[in-house]
Amino acid sequence: MRSYRGFAASVALSVLITATCAGAADWPQWRGPNRDGISQETGLLTQWPAEGPKLLWQVSDLGRAFSTPAVVGGRIYVMASQGVEDEFVKALDVKNGKPIWSTRIGKVGNPQQKPSFPAARSTPTVDGDALYALGSDGDLACIELATGKIRWQKSLRSDFGGKPGTWAYAESPLIDGDTLLCAPGGAQATLVALNKKTGEVIWKCALPEADDAAYTSAVIIDAAGVRQYVQVVQKGLVGVEAKTGKFLWRYGKTMSTYGATIPSPVVGDGLVYSAGSGSGGGAVRPIAKGGGVEAEQVYFDPKLPTAIGGSVLVGGYLYGCSAQVLVCADFKTGQIKWADRSAAPGSLCFADGKLYLHGENGEVALVDATPDGYREHGRFTPPNSPKRISGMEKAWAYPVVCDGRLYIRDHDVLWCYGVGK
Repeated sequence: MRSYRGFAASVALSVLITATCAGAADWPQWRGPNRDGISQETGLLTQWPAEGPKLLWQVSDLGRAFSTPAVVGGRIYVMASQGVEDEFVKALDVKNGKPIWSTRIGKVGNPQQKPSFPAARSTPTVDGDALYALGSDGDLACIELATGKIRWQKSLRSDFGGKPGTWAYAESPLIDGDTLLCAPGGAQATLVALNKKTGEVIWKCALPEADDAAYTSAVIIDAAGVRQYVQVVQKGLVGVEAKTGKFLWRYGKTMSTYGATIPSPVVGDGLVYSAGSGSGGGAVRPIAKGGGVEAEQVYFDPKLPTAIGGSVLVGGYLYGCSAQVLVCADFKTGQIKWADRSAAPGSLCFADGKLYLHGENGEVALVDATPDGYREHGRFTPPNSPKRISGMEKAWAYPVVCDGRLYIRDHDVLWCYGVGK
């Protein structure tokens, strides 16, 4: 009996260690485990061959989307659309990209948008045995990971009077404990918190000034003694109390002059960085004042990163694209250290000392994350790029580094590269 118990304990420990290691390598949501574009992986290639890292597989005809994959437990989860009536979530096998299941959640939002880019936009959020996905028309679904079966579903439009921007909903749902946060926009529930298990409303936040949804995804910050959800809506960056949904502060200087504020906020050192095309990038510090919380501007500069591809904070420095250059700036002061055209503009993530940059022109580059200057360690263009429907479309999907693999998506094509040593 003792021998059996010892064996059982050792098996249980082995399973626990395996599960923990697998979890550490996952990329379960928009911009990774902490929503900051940072991977904790090490042992990755420090220099790419001239032709790029090894292509493991490629999937075409995946369905149109501008979103990125979530990768958890040997599966890849993506959103995609066919035409304007069918938007869905797909589960794929990481070994070869083969489909496991597909679940329709609604139709494509605002198909008459101009300029016209109708397609899926959100990245699924995986939490436990469930996946949470928001369709571009506002269809929010909780889906069982194993089978693809929908457990509960809401409509941000009809259930909460939601009002998306011109290019429909693009937010990736935030899970915080048992709470799911999203931003329907509109006068009834500009932001809403739901019970992730049932979909029941925890609180609704109607901002003092009614506002439509924008195109970013929320982040969490503990500042001024309050846990806050920070999100961008059409008229500004806002902070609300996580527990109650109480409106705390707003900052509007970094909103896009084109009505297209897309990069998600970046938080660190008590600061919140936001940016919008045509305006600039800047940081605020939420501070306690007069019994409430205010956003105190720390810096603002039109030359700081504002591009669709977002920014990452590494070692006290902010890396992101602005116009046609990749920029490195001191996060605390906003002082620009260097700028280089590289493969910019593009979207990026960080892993093992390097920036992975997916250029809007389709190129992929590997760059040192250092304030000392721009140093590139390889660049390539994935083969068999998709056909553009309009001349204005670009490669906007963010790169993902997970378990020694680099995932690059461009509309209906997904490439998987081996980047482990």
